[in-house]
Amino acid sequence: MVTDGGQDALAQDFVRFAVEAGVLRFGEFKTKAGRLSPYFFNAGLFDDGAKLGRLAQFYARRILDSGIEFDMVFGPAYKGIPLAAAVVIELARLGRVVPYAFNRKEAKDHGEGGNLVGAPVKGKVLIVDDVMSAGTAARESIAIIEAAGATPHAVAIALDRQEKATENGTDVDHSAVQYVRDRLGLKVCAIARLADLLQYLQSQSGGEMAAHYNKVLAYRERYGVD
Repeated sequence: MVTDGGQDALAQDFVRFAVEAGVLRFGEFKTKAGRLSPYFFNAGLFDDGAKLGRLAQFYARRILDSGIEFDMVFGPAYKGIPLAAAVVIELARLGRVVPYAFNRKEAKDHGEGGNLVGAPVKGKVLIVDDVMSAGTAARESIAIIEAAGATPHAVAIALDRQEKATENGTDVDHSAVQYVRDRLGLKVCAIARLADLLQYLQSQSGGEMAAHYNKVLAYRERYGVD
């Protein structure tokens, strides 16, 4: 839901929750691309039942509000596994019961075998992950899903960093989200974007948050994409 003031209420609630949970932090952090980022989002720190349950509520609401069609949920190893499990529980609570599956990093050669666990992978598949840095995890998930005879249809993530991806150490004009959406053909929905984080910081009155706003804004002006 977007308010009359142009704010996405769900995204603002999520950013606030992530900050309070210590999952979204401010300072100086080196990214995989070698950039010094003024903020860091670590979904692995949604590390207890209350936080994970609340996170799943945000995912489920955003997924349902997006209107994306899907028959099942897939969680890529490793962070996507608990995320997918939590999300399908919340979706079921909201009346949308769907199966889910996830992959192992190493194929199992006994028992049921293979590298897939859970429900049979079929139909339109929604991939649930935390963030996209380069689209690598999405490409790996796509290959697994297609190999199972299903259709990779969409990706749901927690935060869209809205920044340029890198290829061979060089900045490119698109983000990982744009690459997955425009070049790989998958729909993408994010609970919040960097623009929402900036709105949140701007809404905080002065002090430390104001300093963080200026640094995050400068980072977006240097590396940002829409």
